[in-house]
Amino acid sequence: MRNQADFWKQGLVYGSLVALSIIFLLPFLWLVSTSFKTDKQILVYPPVWIPHPFQWKNYANGLTAVPFGLYLRNTLLICAANVVGTVLSSSLVAYGLSRIPWRGREVLFYLFIGTMLLPPQVTMVPVFTIFKNLGWLDTYLPLTFPSFLASAFNVFLLRQFFRTIPNELTEAARIDGASEWDNYRLIVLPLAKPALWTIGLFAFIGAWNDYLGPLIYLFDDRKYTLSLGLAMFKTQYSAEWGQMMAVSTVVTLPLIILFFFTQRTFVRGITMTGLKG
Repeated sequence: MRNQADFWKQGLVYGSLVALSIIFLLPFLWLVSTSFKTDKQILVYPPVWIPHPFQWKNYANGLTAVPFGLYLRNTLLICAANVVGTVLSSSLVAYGLSRIPWRGREVLFYLFIGTMLLPPQVTMVPVFTIFKNLGWLDTYLPLTFPSFLASAFNVFLLRQFFRTIPNELTEAARIDGASEWDNYRLIVLPLAKPALWTIGLFAFIGAWNDYLGPLIYLFDDRKYTLSLGLAMFKTQYSAEWGQMMAVSTVVTLPLIILFFFTQRTFVRGITMTGLKG
């Protein structure tokens, strides 16, 4: 009887998860379905889920209507810089706040975390003024340089993860003559790969989806990112819903594929950051 009860309990749990997954997938499925429809099928009521016939030309026409390859290159350049800057700067700060004892460390950490209370809308104008005075407008520096200054959220995640690493490892290395840089580079970073992958994934997704930053700082359309290109497509070709949905699908798919292949490391990095306070 107990085995049967556990079976029905697990069935209920998995059934609920599948039902919720389908609900969350519906918008994406509708996006993909619409990308293959004709204009007549898009506007028909009741809605058509399976297009007939499939309009493959929506993808060809949509990807050639704007310089998609150029925008993709610009976006990948910004994403790569953000990933490198985030992982490097956040790990260095987190190491100093978790593995090196010094007076005032905890106070500085809590002040650092307190900056998360400030919404980006509050600092948007002052930050824009700083970049303007530096002459960085219409360059990628405003979109990449801040990632090299460490963010409070990423530092918090890495600090929690670093504190789960036994102190005996770094203490033994210090006795053998290792410096703090050696401990950081040879011991802590290799053990913290799940957390580093996690913040790297966050940085990549944030840079890939960023619309407001490129909209504010980029003026030359040859420097546009995919998010700006998609918005421009909507402005110029607002009646071509099939093509716009096709381009939106192409822009969305890389994130889904990336998360699919990194979900195990991502979940491990998230869960292990809270094992030790």
